[in-house]
Amino acid sequence: MIPVFRPSVGEEEIEAVAEVLRSGWLGSGPKTEAFEEAFARFIGVKHAVAVNSATAALHLALKTAEVEGGEVITTPMTFISTNHAILYNNATPVFCDIEPETLNIDVSKVESLINDRTRAILVVHFGGYAVDMEPLLALAQRYKLKVIEDAAHGCGGEYRSRRLGSIGNFGCFSFHAVKNLSCGDGGMITTNDANAARRLRSLRWMGISRDTWGRSQNTRYNWEYRVEELGFKYQMNDIAAAIGLVQLSRLQEKNRRREEITRLFSERLQGIEELGLPVRKDYMTRPAYHNYVIRTKRRDELSEFLKGKGIATSVHYFPNNLYPIYRHFEAPTPVCHRIWKTLLTIPLFPDLKDSEVDYIVSSIHDFFIRARRNSSG
Repeated sequence: MIPVFRPSVGEEEIEAVAEVLRSGWLGSGPKTEAFEEAFARFIGVKHAVAVNSATAALHLALKTAEVEGGEVITTPMTFISTNHAILYNNATPVFCDIEPETLNIDVSKVESLINDRTRAILVVHFGGYAVDMEPLLALAQRYKLKVIEDAAHGCGGEYRSRRLGSIGNFGCFSFHAVKNLSCGDGGMITTNDANAARRLRSLRWMGISRDTWGRSQNTRYNWEYRVEELGFKYQMNDIAAAIGLVQLSRLQEKNRRREEITRLFSERLQGIEELGLPVRKDYMTRPAYHNYVIRTKRRDELSEFLKGKGIATSVHYFPNNLYPIYRHFEAPTPVCHRIWKTLLTIPLFPDLKDSEVDYIVSSIHDFFIRARRNSSG
């Protein structure tokens, strides 16, 4: 079975993990610190704070944005952790509809949702294709709102030549097993706000003022620290960070391969009238090409057909505001409610072979040839 996603790892990652295991320091320490510094340089921000998941990153970014008791404008077209993080902060998600082509939040509909309780706008760069950030930032400035970028899909992607995660007040990244940069699991918060970064570092480690590595840098271990607010056990460990450093060094190469596969799919599938393909807008200087989502009214039939051919597929995503937990936050999102029923994610990962791309393409063509023949017969 060709999977939808597969992590791309090699001997460098294995050796990096072995080095940490041999060092005797497995927790959050020198590798985590090095990964944060390298990642901040890559994204183009002053600070990067490593955590153990993108969910943790979103939770802490929203907490630092002081959204508690207020409303956060968000998208229903995302993994549930995006909006769970709003609930973790005792805030109210306000769902905004999406663009039918990009599946990103429809920026033109955001202003009508802003009121006196609005504290932030949370955007998801779906599939690694950038949200149109300039008009969104103008709105945020006018109404004095924070902007949080959920860049879980967007590592290495760009908007008008700026890296995703460097544009809003906070960027939140995922290093889950199937993401463009994978540590097995992990996350990162990026920001240019030094005070926010300082608070984030405390919040990720139980509210403690200095982590264990920081207290071990003098000739004598300093056990003393302060605890000034309720924090969480969200820190990254050096095993994950060591993998992350290697993955970061290979990220642009792997993203170029994702781009190549995306081009092959789009060139070879564009002639199928019943199929909608990913759209790249002019402001999407360089997408991260995290996934390849097609649209067809025969979504479920096609999925079953491809399964029979040994090709896995998935659906990204079921609208969050249709889950029972979010029903009382229901909002009119007719585009999202209509289009999700047509979405199908087909395999895309750097190690996908050209022969496998050919097989997937020919299988999709075969499905629609058979479907047309059956409907005309």
